[in-house]
Amino acid sequence: MKSDLFASENMAHQATVPGMALQNAKSVKYAVNGEMHARQGSMIAYRGNLQFERKGQGLGGMLKRAVTGEGLPLMAVRGQGEAWFAHEAQNCFIVDIEQGDALTVNGRNVLCFDATLSYEIRTVKGAGITGGGLFNSVFTGYGKLAVICEGAPVVIPVTTNQPVYVDTDAVVGWSAHLDTGLHRSQSLGSMIRGGSGEAVQLMLRGEGFVIVRPSEQTPQKAAQS
Repeated sequence: MKSDLFASENMAHQATVPGMALQNAKSVKYAVNGEMHARQGSMIAYRGNLQFERKGQGLGGMLKRAVTGEGLPLMAVRGQGEAWFAHEAQNCFIVDIEQGDALTVNGRNVLCFDATLSYEIRTVKGAGITGGGLFNSVFTGYGKLAVICEGAPVVIPVTTNQPVYVDTDAVVGWSAHLDTGLHRSQSLGSMIRGGSGEAVQLMLRGEGFVIVRPSEQTPQKAAQS
């Protein structure tokens, strides 16, 4: 049988070392030898002797998720074998996190990660009680984290003298040591006249970076007939 479908770049080859790698722009391949973690429902295929088990977030994490409607439902993958992960054909990127690093990521943008990484849901400092993305996932330790993004992400440097303001619906993640707060860019008069649709942003200040996606909201799936 012959087809472009069977081109080398589409074929899944046997892994030679354990760990995470890009299968292609839309999926991640993980050679499991022990344990790793992934978002629930993201496994698209596997081979070998693997078990998938729902992973709890702890009482504090579950309470925060209940309050905000957000969070990161995880599963632990254990055993020996290979698994492939993807989510709605979003673009995949692998981040190497080293000791001393701390990366804040929106839970919707996490695909999978090494078990050596620590994960915690934290409140976004300075965000008050309004706005989106108040609770995000903070990753520390060492290991690899696979991040997903709708479209091509934009990485914007942040400096002490030049803070960056981002839409809370568009933000993917940022350097966790940055100072955060809410910023109102719309005048009272504009709000009375109906508003611009850009009333409040998340302000980031310090030395680091912020990642945003080229979309403010997740597209609604077409209703099934």
